[in-house]
Amino acid sequence: MVNQQEGIATVAATAKCFVPLLEYQREDVESSDRFRWNCWSRQTGKSFTKSLRRVLRGVLRRRNQVFLSAGERQSRELMAKARQHCQVLKIATELVDSDYFSGTSFKQLELRLPGGVKVIGLPANPQTARGFSGDLFLDEFAMHADDREIWAAMFPTLLRGDGELDVASTPKGIKNTFARLRDNPEFGHSTVTLPDAVAQGLDVDIDQLRRSMGDEQLFRQEFLCEFIDESTAFLTHAQIGACEDAGLDRHTPVSVLAAEKEDLFVGVDIGRRHDLTVVWVVARRGDALVTRSVIEMRGETFRSQSQRIGEVLSLRNVRRCCIDAGGIGMQLAEAAQEDFGRHKVECVTFTAGLKTEMASRLRIAVEDRAIRIPADEAIRNDWHSLERRVSPSGRIVLDSSRREGHHADRFWAAALAVHAAADDPGAAESMTIRKLRYDRRGIW
Repeated sequence: MVNQQEGIATVAATAKCFVPLLEYQREDVESSDRFRWNCWSRQTGKSFTKSLRRVLRGVLRRRNQVFLSAGERQSRELMAKARQHCQVLKIATELVDSDYFSGTSFKQLELRLPGGVKVIGLPANPQTARGFSGDLFLDEFAMHADDREIWAAMFPTLLRGDGELDVASTPKGIKNTFARLRDNPEFGHSTVTLPDAVAQGLDVDIDQLRRSMGDEQLFRQEFLCEFIDESTAFLTHAQIGACEDAGLDRHTPVSVLAAEKEDLFVGVDIGRRHDLTVVWVVARRGDALVTRSVIEMRGETFRSQSQRIGEVLSLRNVRRCCIDAGGIGMQLAEAAQEDFGRHKVECVTFTAGLKTEMASRLRIAVEDRAIRIPADEAIRNDWHSLERRVSPSGRIVLDSSRREGHHADRFWAAALAVHAAADDPGAAESMTIRKLRYDRRGIW
């Protein structure tokens, strides 16, 4: 271990000559912890540092390194960083975009290093976690769907093979495995907030970032590493993560949607002032609704929005659309209904009762994993921004107005799409919705 540690320090010093490492980064790269937990702020070089650490330890330990990321895009970005490190350190490497991982829809990326060492990048799920041998890096672990199952699948292999484990993330609530590991004494712990990083030389204007973000609660979570209690959240991060699918693409072109064999259902939430207009498209696959596209429009003209909504509604496989007809949405909704007919387009005027009913239907679909959504941070934060409150009269109120910068536009578009699918005349045998139950604390 001493020789390995001296080697790590030597190579880390070499890396520092090419890319200066801040003190907290150097300490992490040189750490000898077998199990390491990192709670680092956004923009502090978390993935850069951890991928460097794992490349160095892989070469010196002559062990394969496996990176599990929240999604396929994140996996590719992380592997690109690892390849960059190899190039800087003059380590010969070959990047291979290999076949799909056995039994999944995810492509396995490989960096092949001298001595037969491989760095393997995969989106995380229990199946990919179970199918590896070597050291492991769980990137943004708080965002992994099925995190407990991933943990159960991979840990026995690590213990048997003298493997090392790095777990790194920013917080996402308190009810996930990453949050529980902060008190595990078997792990070396490192917490770096954005002010910590700036004090050690990171060049970031914290005040400007805070002002431009416009959401104090989200800022404290993402940049001050606070584990926020989700007791008022209508949907917790854990619930949202459980229905995420890293293989889904929110940017599916309309031409691809046209080739879908399944029926499509559409929800459209019309933005007010500076809010988003969101078109959410789902396909019915068995008992589940699978998100096929999320189209977002901000600041576009009425004509442009109408045209883009019309492109989706003109598809023959779109069975039903529910569109927000409140306020400025009335003109767009009525135009769509006139163009495509009442049988295809329903104009929905939100009332407190209807919003509660629609939100509850979407929540039940999430709890039953009857809806699949892309693993996307904007969607995740938007859905989580909706809060459940009790009014002075005792009514349950769903509100996102206290979360500045969030109006849950993506949530309501998805709720409208689920509403469209549930109200479809042919849906009775395809999707069963549990009876809604209410009490003063919320919907259960």
